[in-house]
Amino acid sequence: MEILVTNDDGIFAPGLWRLVKELQKIGRVVVVAPDREQSALGTAVTLRQPLRVRKIRPLVAEVETYSVEGTPADSIILGFGKLLKNKADLVVSGINSGPNLGDDVLISGTVGAALQGYLRGSAALAISIDSLDNLYLDNAARLAALLAEKIAGNAIPANIFLNVNLPGLSLEETKGIKITRLASRSHIDTVEEGHDGRKAYYWLVRQKINKDPEEGTDIHAIEGGDISITPLHTEILNKPSPRIPDSLCSELLKELRKSQP
Repeated sequence: MEILVTNDDGIFAPGLWRLVKELQKIGRVVVVAPDREQSALGTAVTLRQPLRVRKIRPLVAEVETYSVEGTPADSIILGFGKLLKNKADLVVSGINSGPNLGDDVLISGTVGAALQGYLRGSAALAISIDSLDNLYLDNAARLAALLAEKIAGNAIPANIFLNVNLPGLSLEETKGIKITRLASRSHIDTVEEGHDGRKAYYWLVRQKINKDPEEGTDIHAIEGGDISITPLHTEILNKPSPRIPDSLCSELLKELRKSQP
């Protein structure tokens, strides 16, 4: 299995390399990722300036690694267009520190990168964890590897685009895995005004909406202590939903808990 890995937190983010270490057990991994943090850029593509790429020494041995002076979406486009020797069977984007839920997926660089892989015919996973301090990254990395195995073994359809979010909990505290849909809204954007002593400026601020999420949504799952798996090609691209049975979710959680060191 050929796996292309990227993120929006930058080439040296801990979550990226935890992910690579696990996925390396499943197939051949190539990393093409932004040279710096590129959060909240969504599907942005660089069209009006050149893109510079450097091959760098990987943090996990024997992994071909490229640093891109561009966006997460640029990284996948370059990977498919120039850098990969073989087409990727799977694109995995993450592990993002902080969740990507509800309408946040529309501005998420993590999700935007995975989308570029899906549009080029690969299975795609965006994976995030509801923690900003790099807790439980190993859980997310192992889950990504298990999903990659299921895709490789046709237990999950290969023409799939999944947004995966884990709660910031231990596996013992995690209640289950649920197949979800996007919540209708997660944040509202507001504008604050300031002055730097010379000029006025404006600062965009994202505020979480405090309302009870609908049952069956990704936010409801995370707030209830469950792992959320959302088929985004159904949500965003209006394509038929793949059948991912509840039994597979139970199996995944059982295997995930069993894989703990």
